[in-house]
Amino acid sequence: MAQISVQNLSKSFLVPHQRRTTLKDSFVDFLGAGLWRRPVQEQFFALNDVNLEIGAGEFVGIIGPNGSGKSTLLKILAGIYRPNAGQVNLRGSVAPLLELGIGFQQDLSARDNIYINAALLGLPASQTRRLLPEIVEFAEIGHFLDLKIKNYSSGMRQRLAFAIAAHLDADIYLCDEVFAVGDESFQQKCLAVFRRWRDSGKTILLVSHNTGQIADLCDRALLIDRGQLLADGPATAVVELYHQTLSATR
Repeated sequence: MAQISVQNLSKSFLVPHQRRTTLKDSFVDFLGAGLWRRPVQEQFFALNDVNLEIGAGEFVGIIGPNGSGKSTLLKILAGIYRPNAGQVNLRGSVAPLLELGIGFQQDLSARDNIYINAALLGLPASQTRRLLPEIVEFAEIGHFLDLKIKNYSSGMRQRLAFAIAAHLDADIYLCDEVFAVGDESFQQKCLAVFRRWRDSGKTILLVSHNTGQIADLCDRALLIDRGQLLADGPATAVVELYHQTLSATR
């Protein structure tokens, strides 16, 4: 039985296009007199009739060009977006590692944000308290633990967010471009976490533009382009197909 099942999944967005042909049109709209004009709206399909099943313990990479629908798929699986059509079924707990650090409260310290972010991800305060030294050590922020997050660099915020997620015990991990976090040394720590999850039988979906890491880490890969699933198979074969597609379009 699949741990993740996606059936006829579609997600679209309405993209407005304001009709302005002259400087006068823009000026009239600015003054408010043109508010009666309805902007032209285009229906853009980020995902279009996608079907797939992922079994427990699979490590699946998701590749494709920018704007192809990769992140949209993860956000639907995480419950952030609702699909326009189709069904999604997941068995087990989910840990979303998406847009790391975006939910931090800027005027609170890193210590406070660890507790808040961990609670949002389903970690009890007692467990967070026990894991706090490990999280701080992993993120390499010990000297700055009580500094306000707004004074952190973007790299420090991302390291902290990944460190919190790395200590979650979930059945399914949804990861979007997490290898862009930190320097090369920290990225090696991130790779070690993924290998630990894989070895312990966790189900992992990883969106990345680093096709070398996808081929190295993942058993299977999905190629998505323009909202459609173009290929699903062994990671090395799908990565090679993607490279051939890119070469053909140049």
